[in-house]
Amino acid sequence: MRKLILCIVIGTLVYLIPHSLNYQAWGLFSIFIATILGIILRPYPMGAVTLMGLCVAIFAGILDLQKEALTGFSSPIIWLVVMVFFVARGFIKTQLGLRVAYNFIHLMGKRTLTLGYSIALSDLLISPFVPSNTARAGGIMLPIVDSMCQALNSTPTSNTSLGRYFMQVMFQSNVITSSLFLTSCAVNPLAQKFAADQGITITWGNWFMGSAVPGLCALFLMPLIIMWLTKPEMKELSGAKEYAQKKLRDLGPMSTKEWQMLGIFATMLTLWVFEPYFHVHTATVAMLGASLCLLFNIIDLNDILSEKEAWHTLLWLSVLITMSTYLQKFGFISWFAGSLENLTKSMTGMQTLGVLSILYFYSHYFFAGNTAQISAMYAAFIAVCIAAGAPPLLTALLFGYLSTLFSSMTHYGTAAAPMVFGQGYLSLTEWWKIGLVFSVLNLLIWFGVGSIWWKIVGIY
Repeated sequence: MRKLILCIVIGTLVYLIPHSLNYQAWGLFSIFIATILGIILRPYPMGAVTLMGLCVAIFAGILDLQKEALTGFSSPIIWLVVMVFFVARGFIKTQLGLRVAYNFIHLMGKRTLTLGYSIALSDLLISPFVPSNTARAGGIMLPIVDSMCQALNSTPTSNTSLGRYFMQVMFQSNVITSSLFLTSCAVNPLAQKFAADQGITITWGNWFMGSAVPGLCALFLMPLIIMWLTKPEMKELSGAKEYAQKKLRDLGPMSTKEWQMLGIFATMLTLWVFEPYFHVHTATVAMLGASLCLLFNIIDLNDILSEKEAWHTLLWLSVLITMSTYLQKFGFISWFAGSLENLTKSMTGMQTLGVLSILYFYSHYFFAGNTAQISAMYAAFIAVCIAAGAPPLLTALLFGYLSTLFSSMTHYGTAAAPMVFGQGYLSLTEWWKIGLVFSVLNLLIWFGVGSIWWKIVGIY
């Protein structure tokens, strides 16, 4: 109860700060701050905390119940996340996930670090062809990595750190590879469009030219840093390769259900890879996958109803998306961006670029997803930087890269995050601690190694 009272007091104090915004914008911001603090302090589970925050916003007259308060529950991103939970259940029930995981361990399972690099490399190889980082993380990599953890006897309830290590490697790989290619994340073309509106041409080639060295450097260091942070109890997996080979023999040939699951997975992967040609939304593809799993009796309705974490994620993430959306619509985000612009009036172009890019990066704590922040802040921030004298192409590319890299920090910062967090391997404290470390690490690499590389290739 004390933690809940603290959240209420801090939210009230934020509301009492003098400001020039309307009641809805500032009121929702104060409730959002109190809600995020409640998620961190956990006086109640996340779903309960977010539901309380939404209830306060409705009773305070900030959000209308019928027109505004429930809009987050209709977001396609929400249903993509939920459906991927169900498809992942199919991988588990058929044991296809275990079969793939045992093959991974058999090939690369001599050391924990080697397996970590195999996860990162796998994500890197498929990322240019799967334009949804959510589909890539939740629909492709998560069932395999979760099965790998189980194969090594590391589960959320076993209190072993191997699972924490592999899950964070998978998630941080997804964040980094999303920044590497124009086609590896659905929001990257959005940055390309906003840059084009200001006369800046971003192509697949110059995007990758700018991201290649800092991105690959970050990807190389990432498994080592996470090993230092999570301290897995086993560095050498003695006998793991032989154990995996024995388990593969025990599994025998692939069953009919496994072949059916593999066919469903191949169908989903094809639709995700060729989304620009089929014009089928990633959430629709995930829904198709879940429906096919039901059709072929791979999973049943009881499996769906018992997937508690999927429904819990639907609750808390929907509320955060609602709040984030209306912070933008009520004018808080544009006011916040304008306030930041005033701070840089006396700075040079490069100084402005440095300050605003860092502020843009850490503003992501206020957003449940990438698209909302890019839509609200990207165009305004690059316009200010360019007007101050920053190189246009460098500015547009840098903010484009940051628009995926900032997803590393929270468990709600991108749709892939709640899927991985929802598996239960990491506590909220661990997630945010690792996210903060990687926020600093990514900025150091992209501003340090990146600035040298961009000078070499002539981006500025």
